[in-house]
Amino acid sequence: MVGLAASGRTPYVLGALAASRAKGASTVLLCANPEAEAARSVDVFIGVDTGPEVVTGSTRMKAGTAQKLVLNAFSTAVMVRLGRVYSNLMIDMVATNAKLRGRMISILIEATGCSEEVSRRALTEAGGDLKTALVSLVSGAGVPAARAALARADD
Repeated sequence: MVGLAASGRTPYVLGALAASRAKGASTVLLCANPEAEAARSVDVFIGVDTGPEVVTGSTRMKAGTAQKLVLNAFSTAVMVRLGRVYSNLMIDMVATNAKLRGRMISILIEATGCSEEVSRRALTEAGGDLKTALVSLVSGAGVPAARAALARADD
């Protein structure tokens, strides 16, 4: 459970964290108060020192922006740990429109140095699966071998 509270003392956030911890969940508190008392009651505490707001009481400004930056960094790290990134490229995506299909081709070109034609062919042979196409192009293996290697490695 990840709780967000600018002050680190918002009652319903602390209540949700306590209830989650009581059920055995790991808990994280992200706030803009590095001295928050609640730091001792969570597994992971992230206290970003943003200082006072320009407009007192308007936590959407510095505190909210700081929390968003931390959450963006966290979600990026999660995507990397889950194997959804190759170098700095998002490779675990489903192309539901022409824009995303074009992005897949661009990713293959950038990751492999292959031509657009080769990248399109690899993606088609992989049934639109970007990871499989990438592994196939990088390793030189056929699509079935690339799929099998991904399966062995939990994708």
